Amino acid sequence: MNRYPVWKYALIALCILVAFVYTVPNFFGESPAVQVSAGRATVKVDAALVSRLEPALKAAGAPPTGMILDASGVRLRFSDADVQLKARDVAEKLLNPDPQEKSYVVALNLLSASPPWLTAINALPRYLGLTCFRPRPPG
Repeated sequence: MNRYPVWKYALIALCILVAFVYTVPNFFGESPAVQVSAGRATVKVDAALVSRLEPALKAAGAPPTGMILDASGVRLRFSDADVQLKARDVAEKLLNPDPQEKSYVVALNLLSASPPWLTAINALPRYLGLTCFRPRPPG
């Protein structure tokens, strides 16, 4: 005989479903990326920079599989680590022709491989289970 009302079971089921949805991004892993950001306050990372960078990467045989342009810079996603390293070298030579005077910072990075709909609901990977919900960046 059932001693609890149905709504309590429904609430427990809903909580378990929400918890499962927010753990799913941990199973997608990460993909290699190159992050380009401004090295000086006078330099901007914008669509014009991306339009210079993309053809150079394609010509070098390192086409990006995805791109994120935001206020902090641009992140280019690649299929594997070898392509990522090649792309970093190409971007470094294109954006910083003089190694002593660097205008841009080109760094290796890892991006979450979660689908966009999970990112849209702020379901991000939880590293070591220690992170809380992060606020969305403005924009």
